[in-house]
Amino acid sequence: MLDFTTVWSGEKSYTELVAGLGVDNLRDLTNEMITLMEKLIAECEDEDVQFVPDDPEANDTFAEDESLRDLAWTLGHVIVHVTASAEESAFLAAELARGVVREGRSRYEVPWESVTSIEQCRARLAESRRMRLASLDMWPDEPHLEIWQSIWDGQKINAVGRFVLGLGHDASHINQIKSIVEQAKVARYI
Repeated sequence: MLDFTTVWSGEKSYTELVAGLGVDNLRDLTNEMITLMEKLIAECEDEDVQFVPDDPEANDTFAEDESLRDLAWTLGHVIVHVTASAEESAFLAAELARGVVREGRSRYEVPWESVTSIEQCRARLAESRRMRLASLDMWPDEPHLEIWQSIWDGQKINAVGRFVLGLGHDASHINQIKSIVEQAKVARYI
């Protein structure tokens, strides 16, 4: 796994973090991340998917409805959110690798309210793995890694960095998934 804490703390840039990574590394990192999430939810049951955890840090600054800003996310909500974000990064990375610079988003998120079973969470992770890996097959043999896009704080990333942004987003939610799973298990036995 990549150590994203060095980027989050400002010790490294995304460019430094991904230096030397290629498509095969991105495949391995994708499989590693999805496998980790699958392991974290391995013992979950359907009731855990809609369990509303205690999350004092809940703050969805992108919530379209202001009343949802401080809503604690369920396991189903987190799973559809992380997979949508990583898929977006994967597809934008494929465009950059092909030499296409495009502004805007490439995002679809399954409505979290529709995810009510653990099998749906597992299926969403499996589907996301398949889509992310397939996006890497769209990269040309000689990807355009000389093309850079600006992100935040003046940082610039190329196709590898763009793909890894999705993995970094996944990583930023791992502790949230762990917490939800732990709280749901405790609630089952109360």
